[in-house]
Amino acid sequence: MSRYRPPRSAGTALITPAGEAALRAELHELWNVQRPKVTQSVSEAAAQGDRSENAEYTYGKKMLRQIDSRVRFLTKRLEKLQVVTERPADINKVYFGAWVTLEDDEGEEVRYQIVGPDEFDLKKQQISIDAPLARALVGKNLDAEVVVHTPEGEKTWYIIEISYPTYED
Repeated sequence: MSRYRPPRSAGTALITPAGEAALRAELHELWNVQRPKVTQSVSEAAAQGDRSENAEYTYGKKMLRQIDSRVRFLTKRLEKLQVVTERPADINKVYFGAWVTLEDDEGEEVRYQIVGPDEFDLKKQQISIDAPLARALVGKNLDAEVVVHTPEGEKTWYIIEISYPTYED
């Protein structure tokens, strides 16, 4: 008997042009490069005979299922996503796509870009618009105080800079 797992929430359907390009590149790589290689290796493994004890065949079929699952997800997700290519009317407030520099009570600064849930990457200082910090920042002006509830308690930041990337068509 399998264990039921509710489907993961897809999150906000916004994405930056760079994020969309990355998802399309991943889809292309999976469909046009990885899947044909795995299909070829499965065919070669199947030609060896007994499939019940053939590890290469079993592993290849598993890889095909994983690739096909990710391809289905990316195809459906890309259809629903809205690519944000324009800056907001009021660039003095924090909205989707903004780079925001924050300062905490100790004077330490951090800088984040607010991006879609499909493209967040903390190593690149990109946080999801669905994250608690981003939700607290959206709509705030320069010099605003932002309080976020964290597992360690309340954390206060001050917005010291807001900038937006320029999108080229």
